[in-house]
Amino acid sequence: MALMGAAMELQEMSMGTAFAVGAPAVALGGLCLFLINGYVIEQRRRRSPLPPLPEVPGLPVIGNLLQLKEKKPHMTFARWAKTYGPIYSIKTGSNTIVVLNNNDVAKEAMVTRFSSISTRKLTKALSILTFNKCMVATSDYDDFHKTVKRHILTSVLGPNAQKRHRCHRDTLIANIVKDFHAHVKDYGLQPVNFRNIFESELFGLAMKEAIGSDVESIYMEELGKLSRHEIFTVLVKDPMEGAIDVDWRDFFPYLKWIPNRTFEMKIEKMDFRRQAVMKALIMEQRKRVASGEEKNSYFDYLLTEGKSLTEKQIAMLLWEVIIETSDTTLVTSEWAMYELAKNPKMQDRLYQEIHGVCGSDKITEEKLCQLPFLSAVFHETLRKYSPAPVIPLRFAHEDTELGGYFVPAGSEIVINIYGCNMDENQWETPKEWNPERFLDKKYDQNDMHKTMAFGGGRRMCAGSLQAMLIACTSIGRLVQEFEWRLKDGEEEDVDIVGLTTQKLHPMHAIIRLRN
Repeated sequence: MALMGAAMELQEMSMGTAFAVGAPAVALGGLCLFLINGYVIEQRRRRSPLPPLPEVPGLPVIGNLLQLKEKKPHMTFARWAKTYGPIYSIKTGSNTIVVLNNNDVAKEAMVTRFSSISTRKLTKALSILTFNKCMVATSDYDDFHKTVKRHILTSVLGPNAQKRHRCHRDTLIANIVKDFHAHVKDYGLQPVNFRNIFESELFGLAMKEAIGSDVESIYMEELGKLSRHEIFTVLVKDPMEGAIDVDWRDFFPYLKWIPNRTFEMKIEKMDFRRQAVMKALIMEQRKRVASGEEKNSYFDYLLTEGKSLTEKQIAMLLWEVIIETSDTTLVTSEWAMYELAKNPKMQDRLYQEIHGVCGSDKITEEKLCQLPFLSAVFHETLRKYSPAPVIPLRFAHEDTELGGYFVPAGSEIVINIYGCNMDENQWETPKEWNPERFLDKKYDQNDMHKTMAFGGGRRMCAGSLQAMLIACTSIGRLVQEFEWRLKDGEEEDVDIVGLTTQKLHPMHAIIRLRN
C-alpha cells in the first residue's frame, strides 16, 4: 500500500516538480558513467606500452570549449600544433578529440589505421540533415557505403560518367563566359560579383546531373511555389549553414535528455523544407519517366539500379549530388580567381601558358594535361583554401595507435587539413599563395592533392575528378578571355564563413576583354 501511495503521489506531481527531482538524478548518473568511462580508459592506457597523447590544458567539465568559441577551429588547431606538436588531444565537454595536423599522421589515420577509425561521428545537426548518415560522404564504411559509392561513381562522378556528362560541363563554361561578356557590355568597368554568376551555373549543372534538367520554379502544397533562387536556398544555402550549427548537447551526451527546442526547431524546419522540395522534384521526374522519357541522370540510374533503396534514401542521395556539386567547386574557383586578380604576374604567366598551348582556340578539357601552371594554380588554391578545412569527425571504435601515441577507443579523430597545409615543416612560407611550389619536383602533385584536399585511402572524395575538370577549365577560360583586377579594398576582404573556407563576402573584380 505504501508503494502504491508513493506512486500515486508521483503521478500527481507537476511536470516542473518531476523535472526538478529527476533532472539532477539523471545528470548525476550520466556524470558517474562519464567518470567511470574515464577511469577505464586510463587503466587501458597504463597497460599500453605507448605513451599518452599530449593534452591541451583546459577547464574542468567543459575542457577546451571556451578556447574554440571563435568557430574557426581549424585555425586554432594549427596554432596549438606549434606548441603541442602535430598530434595532441583536447576535451570538448565529455568528448576526447585527437587532432592531427600534419601529412604523416593524417595519412596514417586515413590509410594505415583505417580499420580502427573508419566510423563517422556526426553532430546532432548533421545527423538530421543527412538522415542519419544516408550519404556517401557521411556514412560509415559498411555495405551501404560501398553500394552507394559505387552508384555515384558509376552514374555521376567516375571517369566514364564524367564523359557522359561532358555536355553539361561545356554548357556551364559557355554560360559563365557569356554572362561575364554580358556584364562587360552592359556595365563596362563596374565590378562584377563572381559568385552570383558561377554559383548559379554550378547549381544548374548539379540539377542536370541529379535529376536530368535544371528548374526555374516548382510548386508543392507544403511551401507553395518556389523560384529557382528559393530552391537553391532550401537545398544548398540553408543546409550548408545548418551543418555547422552547434548543439551544446553534442559535447555532453549524458545531458541529451534536456530540451534545446530553439536549435531543434531550426534544424527540423530546414530538414522539412528540404524534404518537401526533393519530394516535389522527384514527383516531377517520376511523371517524366512514366511518360517514357529517359535522361542521363542519377535519378534514372537509381530507379533501375537502386531497387533496394527506400524513397527517402534515394532523395538523400540525389540531394548529396546537388549540394556537393554546388558548393565545393565554387569555393576553389572563387579563391583561385581572387588570387590571380591580386597577382598580375601570376595571371599573365597563366595566360601566356594557355596562349602557347591553345593559340586562338578556346581552352578545353583535352588541353588540361598540357598546362602544368594551370594545374599548379588549382593545387595551390586547394592547399591554401581547402573547401573542407577539417575532415568530418571519425570515431575510434577500438584502441589504436597514431603518431606513436596510444589512442583509446571512443576517441573522436579530427584531421585538420588546414593545419596539414600550413605545416612549416612541409611547406615553405605556407601562408603565401605560390603555385610555383607545385612545379618543384620534390612535391608529388597527385599524392598531395588526393591526400590533403580530397581525403585519402578508401574514403577519398568521389568528386575529385569533376572538381578538377570544372575548376581548371573555368579558371583557364576566364583568364584566356578577360583581364582580372580586384576592386579597391577587395584585397583585404579575406574573412571566411565559420567552419568552411568560403569567402564571407563574394569576390568583386573589374574585368576587361583581352585583345
